[in-house]
Order: sequence, then structure tokens, then C-alpha cells
Amino acid sequence: MPHHRSPKRLMEITTGVWAAKALAEATRLDLFSQLSAAPGATAGEVAARNGLAERPAELLLTACAALGLLRRAGDGYANTPEAEEYLVRGRPDYFGDAVLSLDRRYAGWMRLEEALRTDSPTNFDPAAKESMFDPEDTALTATFWKSMYALSATSARALAAAYDFSPVRLLLDVGGGGAAYDIELCRAHPDLRCTVLDLPFVCELTGEGVAAAGLADRIACMPGDFLRDAELPGGHDAVLLSQILHDWDEATNRLILDKCFAALPSGGRILISELLVADSKDGPLLPALMSLNMLVSTWGRNYTAAEYGRWLAAAGFVDVTTVRFEGPGADGAVVAVKP
Repeated sequence: MPHHRSPKRLMEITTGVWAAKALAEATRLDLFSQLSAAPGATAGEVAARNGLAERPAELLLTACAALGLLRRAGDGYANTPEAEEYLVRGRPDYFGDAVLSLDRRYAGWMRLEEALRTDSPTNFDPAAKESMFDPEDTALTATFWKSMYALSATSARALAAAYDFSPVRLLLDVGGGGAAYDIELCRAHPDLRCTVLDLPFVCELTGEGVAAAGLADRIACMPGDFLRDAELPGGHDAVLLSQILHDWDEATNRLILDKCFAALPSGGRILISELLVADSKDGPLLPALMSLNMLVSTWGRNYTAAEYGRWLAAAGFVDVTTVRFEGPGADGAVVAVKP
């Protein structure tokens, strides 16, 4: 029998934004929190609770069920374990803020052709400001850090399990934002202390989260600008760059790595935690798409472990290795040592 191909997979790729918008709008309605409190609610009940007609409510519920986020429960719907863990507000790993933050940035993706033709971000106006993170727009940046917390915390937990931090006493988290990595690493390693280096207004937000986690005695926040400051603070035996270097071009990243090298003592180590594109540059899917997201959002891209390895060696580091793990914000860490 001849093998008949079908364009079904192409249709699934083409309709990817439909699935993403279904999840985003269900999250915006807080549908999963509602169904956690009242599992088995019918389309009519969901419609009434949210001021919707029954038809759109039913269509959204059916789509979320088809996506594996809801299951049928009698005449109604209930959360699957995945939705219950990540999409119910107030849960420790609530992912809804990340869903909505990424959804808000679709405007740039809708102009992907322009980004491809101009080699320039479309999620902000490069003529008006230098990055998506406008120091003037502290509210937007605060929302971003809050939204990225779940992405970072689950990735940090995976890194903490995959890499032995026991020799590290004091870690410098460069551009550490909401301190998600520091909180998770400190929970996993009782002897570890961390310093988060970030912009002054970010430090104010970070302090609140660290205090809420009960770790104010072990995680300090130091105001600074890792791009503009001539040097990074010394006195640390490890430096972490988590989801930082994908924002910048090679020249900027080499400058950052040189500063990290200068700030570390002999025997100090550096960890670059990222979604790593394969050295063969043909996947995996999430790092590859995140890299394309950098085209519309930044001046960077997601790099390969080999590229990071070359830059680390050029900066003077030795013993470059890659630690693999599974996380939504990072799936590996390129580690190196200062001789």
C-alpha cells in the first residue's frame, strides 16, 4: 500500500495560536480556579458565573478538555491534575501569570515578517527605548517578573536536583529578578547564601518575595546594572546567569562573561542556565521557538552549549561541562571553572 501523507500536522502547527489563545482566555477568566472550587460545573453554570452566553462557554470548555486541561465529570467539567497543579490561583507553582504575560506579547509575533526583514524587535519600538524592560515602566516590569517566577522556580528546582551545589557557599545571581532561582536553590541547599544583582526598583520587589519565602537572612539583593557597571561585586564563589544571555548579542554576552570571570576567585564557577538550542541547530522545539521569540522581543537569541563553551574558554574559564535537566524556562546549564 502506498503511504498517504496528510497535511494534518501542518494544520495543527498552523492552529497553534488557537490553542494558546484558548488557554490564555480560560486563564483570564480564572476558569481553572472556579472548577477547582466547583468541580463538575456545567457549561451553563460556567456561563452564568462569568457573564457569558452558554455557546461560547461550552466551546471554550470543550477546547480546554481537548487540550488535556479539563476532563468530563458527569454533565460538567473538572480540572485534570496538570490544570489543578499549575492553573489554579494560589497554588505554589501557579503558571497563569506566565500564560498571560506571554499572551500579552503576541503583538510582536503578529509582526514576525517585519522582524525577519528588519532584524529588529517588534515587541517594543527600538527607536524609542533600548529594551522591553523600560526602567520607567516599573509596573510592566513587576508584572513580567511575577509572571516569570513559575517559569524560573520549576526550572531552578530541576537544576538544584541535577547539579551539586554543596561546594558553593555564596552565589551571585546576575540579573536575578524575582530571586526564584535563589529561593529554590537555598531551599535545596541549607548552607547556600545568595546575592541577587539587579536594578534598584527590581530589588525592592525581590526583597518582598524573599521575605515572604522566609529567606531574608540568606538572600541579599544588591542594586546594580550588570551591563553598565564596570565590574560585578566580588566575594562570591559562584556566578549564575539564568535566562539572561539569550537577551543579548554575542559581543554583549562576551563582555558579561569577562565581568563574571573578573569577579570570581580562582576555583570559582559560573553557571549559564538556559533553554539550549542543539549544537546541530535543528531543535529542540521549545529552545528553537524561544530563540525566534528573542527575534521579536530582544537583540539576542537562544544559543547552543558549544557557543557558550567557546565564549567561556575565550574569557579564560576551563572545565566546561553541560548539565541537562527538564524545565519550562531552562533545560540545561553550561558550567565552567576559573583556573
